Amino acid sequence: MYEMKRLLTGTAVIAGLAGGVLLSPIGGAFAGHTNIVLEATLDGRDEVGTAANSAIAGDPNGRGGVYVFGVDGDPKTLCYVLTVDKIAPATAAHIHKGAAGTAGGVVVNLARPTDGNAADCLTEGETLATGAPAFPTGETVAAILANPAAYYVNVHNADYPGGAIRGQLSKQG
Repeated sequence: MYEMKRLLTGTAVIAGLAGGVLLSPIGGAFAGHTNIVLEATLDGRDEVGTAANSAIAGDPNGRGGVYVFGVDGDPKTLCYVLTVDKIAPATAAHIHKGAAGTAGGVVVNLARPTDGNAADCLTEGETLATGAPAFPTGETVAAILANPAAYYVNVHNADYPGGAIRGQLSKQG
């Protein structure tokens, strides 16, 4: 999986703090999270072109990574952490419905990673600051988490308006 230095550093700090609590003489508790975590490695060479054009459709140098996950006790909220590198400034980012090798429609609007990073939690029925619905087709968080291979993440920019980088979602692990 693509390196996500900030995410890994934050995870290491949280893990260290959690370990300290669990090993402390005062004691600690195990949280018992049941979150489903999805991931994808984004690559410009995975973008899908038109049938008439079999050349690489995305940025051949572009790379990225994404984690998508549900929230314990809230089946209508989907969170994500997205990192991109070696692409022109992003103009949009989405989760699309489509199997590997196929193009599909937008089902979740994500924040564009303007500085190479974006992260947020979105809830079904939410309207974004742009005025667009977070889930424009009514797709559900449950459907995405249950069948990640039917969805992919891509990031668009002016050089590659159809998508600079793309990655098919899969369950982590």
